[in-house]
Amino acid sequence: MFASLIAVAFLSASALSAPAEEPIPIVTQEQDGPNPDGSYKWKFEAGNGIKAEESGQVKDAGSENAALEAQGSVSYKDLEGQEISLTYIANENGFQPQGAHLPTTPPIPPAIQRALEWIAANPSKEDQNNV
Repeated sequence: MFASLIAVAFLSASALSAPAEEPIPIVTQEQDGPNPDGSYKWKFEAGNGIKAEESGQVKDAGSENAALEAQGSVSYKDLEGQEISLTYIANENGFQPQGAHLPTTPPIPPAIQRALEWIAANPSKEDQNNV
């Protein structure tokens, strides 16, 4: 029993004294802004290969439709070593990412597509009254 306690204490002390992971250095970093017109840009690259950049500007400045629009990209290696690249735009229509690793909507099966086309070409009497 006493030997078990010593073993647990030793293992606990060893785990607590384990060296922390090394910090990941920033290899390059640039930024510009925010500027008076609302524009900005930044980019960085980390020592582990992560790269990211973004730029943004105000669209329709001064109007009631003014909106910030940002576009950027990020790339890194996943746990299996595959290169992951993502580009995006974010504006009044939301965040719109693109990347080969992202899931895509499956195509509509042909039978369902034909049914939808038939329904659109032959609306019911109720649908005709609601138009």
